[in-house]
Amino acid sequence: MSSGTIDVTRPSIVDEAHVPLAESYAVHKPYVPASTILPEFTARAVIVGAVLGIIFGASSVYLALRVGLTVSASIPIAVMSISIFRALGRTSILENNISQTTGSAGESIAAGVVFTMPALLILGYDLEIPRITMVALLGGWLGVLLMIPLRRALIVREHGKLIYPEGTACAEVLVVGEKGGTDAKTVFVGFGIAAVYKFLMSGTRLWSEAPAYTARSYQGATVAADISPELLGVGFIIGPRVAAMMLGGGFLSALVLIPMVKFFGAGYAEPLFPVLPGGPLISQMSSGQVQDLYIRYIAAGAVATGGIISLVRSLPTILGAFTSSLGSFSGGGTAAVTRSDAAAAVPRTERDMPMTFVIGGIGVLALAIFLWLNLYGSPGSGIGMNILSAILVIIFGFFFATVSSRITGEIGSSSNPISGMTIATILLTSLIFLLLGMGGVDSRVLALSVGAVVCIAASNAGTTSQDLKTGYLVGGTPAKMQWGLMVGATTSALLIAWTLSALNSSYTNLLPRHYPTYRATVAPGTEQWAKGNAQGGTLAGGPYFVQRLSVNETSSDGTIIPSGQYLVDQSGEVHYRINPGVGGTRTAITTENLPTAPFVAGGNVEIGDATARGLDDQVYRVATIKEGETTTNYYVDQSGVAKYREAETGPGSKFDAPKAQLMAVLVDGVLTQKLPWSLILIGAFISILLEVVGISALPFAVGMYLPFATSATIFVGGAVRALVERVGRGSRSLAEEESGPGVLYSSGLIAGGAIAGLLLAIPQGLGMADGINLGRFLPESLHESMIAGIIMFGILVATLYYVGRYGLTGKRSEDLPAPPPPPTQWK
Repeated sequence: MSSGTIDVTRPSIVDEAHVPLAESYAVHKPYVPASTILPEFTARAVIVGAVLGIIFGASSVYLALRVGLTVSASIPIAVMSISIFRALGRTSILENNISQTTGSAGESIAAGVVFTMPALLILGYDLEIPRITMVALLGGWLGVLLMIPLRRALIVREHGKLIYPEGTACAEVLVVGEKGGTDAKTVFVGFGIAAVYKFLMSGTRLWSEAPAYTARSYQGATVAADISPELLGVGFIIGPRVAAMMLGGGFLSALVLIPMVKFFGAGYAEPLFPVLPGGPLISQMSSGQVQDLYIRYIAAGAVATGGIISLVRSLPTILGAFTSSLGSFSGGGTAAVTRSDAAAAVPRTERDMPMTFVIGGIGVLALAIFLWLNLYGSPGSGIGMNILSAILVIIFGFFFATVSSRITGEIGSSSNPISGMTIATILLTSLIFLLLGMGGVDSRVLALSVGAVVCIAASNAGTTSQDLKTGYLVGGTPAKMQWGLMVGATTSALLIAWTLSALNSSYTNLLPRHYPTYRATVAPGTEQWAKGNAQGGTLAGGPYFVQRLSVNETSSDGTIIPSGQYLVDQSGEVHYRINPGVGGTRTAITTENLPTAPFVAGGNVEIGDATARGLDDQVYRVATIKEGETTTNYYVDQSGVAKYREAETGPGSKFDAPKAQLMAVLVDGVLTQKLPWSLILIGAFISILLEVVGISALPFAVGMYLPFATSATIFVGGAVRALVERVGRGSRSLAEEESGPGVLYSSGLIAGGAIAGLLLAIPQGLGMADGINLGRFLPESLHESMIAGIIMFGILVATLYYVGRYGLTGKRSEDLPAPPPPPTQWK
């Protein structure tokens, strides 16, 4: 029933969002008036939103692990929910708004979790599902509750000044959908094409995932492209400028820094720090090893500095927003009600959750954080340290949630410096621990836990702000939207931990290791390994026990055993290293492509005293073969016959988790005081140089950190968008730009490719990946050929251009100008 009318002749929502309230209407007029009662917080709206949030949250986990960024899900979810409800029968714009609000929480929580918690794996700890779930829940709920008291100050009072680009665009999409104009067919087509493409490429392996070329005359230079549909979609959405910056960072790493390290390090006869004694020489390293062992520290310095610069640049906004938030808390900045008899006096569109619930909820969360840290904090942390950590979470969380809420209103989620906020939180927390004498190895878990909850809270506060802006424009009820965000945060958090854990387990492998003079201490009750070869297959030898080294250890002959998790026998002898699927090294021991003739020392063949363990648990001599600029290690028996070969695996074999690797480098380096500062400072000054010449350092630095193959494919997507924009010119609304056919198709490519990748983890984890590998029956020259992969990728690129230019209807898109800040969260 309705007691008011919807004014369909009113000015555009986008136009109104840019006009200060005092200059437009004496009282803001939403699309659905406060006096109009429509179905809103219904079961189907919440369920559809939660399901879509889980789907896009899972795809965000996959994407963040691959490339260290996520794409805003609000508009795709809004478009899809409109179509779903249209098929189910009559619906209201407010139901669609609740659906997209509920679903949007999944992406922001996924980003916060994946950018921080995999650092535990990288540091040698377990990725425990209860720990990850509690981080996601606490951070997600805290972000929503901390933003509620700011709604009136930021959304209402500064209407027209704080635009909230993504929230405004989403509101216009909902209005267009209410008038029958939005169709999700483009998203579903992109989803289907990407899923089939990903399955044929990564599942059946009919063509190469990463065509690559290594220059023989330019030592260490390798260019490649990870031709995945999700990366192509990301490039189209973030646009040509940001994609070009990322490619520039990739060029610097792949074609300048790596060849430079190879050239100047070729003459060293000992490993060069930070490579440990007994590790590989630079002359023996592949390009990938140089990237992992040297360039990632340079890139870490660049990313950290770029994030801090973006934070410092926002200091005036930060201080102003923080001051405003204090006023909101002390001055009754919301129209929340605490008694049912007062509710009638407050317009529907101004009703927030009761402030007693909000403040009480924050207090309960502070207590829950303390209790959680006592259960899952550092092994050696006491009650005092856990109380301090809980206090730091609330202080940093409140501060950065405020900052995030305001910055997203000014310049959108694309420029929200979540990375800088998280880096600042982890560095400040680590320094506080050091000053109080609480530093050391075990403090790393606490510092990461503080950073993770704050990262998720700040990320979700920004998402909450965008959603509340959408509701403010279309006439949603704030309290119902806030409950929808709490529901969405809960359902997504419960699934994100399982998704992250499943992906890590599926792509974990065991690397044979041999340290003849080292023996670990196997304490009573040590966990026994029961997973076979990590995919359930038979493992030679055993039984084995899991030994966790939180720091490097030294054997009696001076050999350094790197930190991590190992499998040892009852006597403590190391047999395997557990190489995690997230943040692990792309190395493997294989029996493929072995020479049949025995190796004989001499010429380009070197057989020294070094020994290594094979997959059969036997120890072999190591034969090093140098062919041009390529060095390969073979494991040979006493007669010189090769039994195994060391090989690098492709981009799909591991998840780089670039942001989590950065957090691990920082927290470990500060608390153990073992950072390679020379490399870190090189990266820092690269970022400073970029900022001085007017280039945004953060996307460039992320490109340095990522493999070149990733940045190259993202650039192709950006180039396609540039071509579409150049060919079709004209004037489009903000909503049309952000929900145009190219953007919707790209959203489908991202979701389809990511979900297919998640499903392919099932046979991988069960050891059944070879069962669907049809490429092994084809000639190697066909399915491993660069040409086959390039042709298939070219067809995919052509579909993106066609849809972006003409849509699915074949009608020419006459007008797609340069977009506003893209809905990609550089966190």
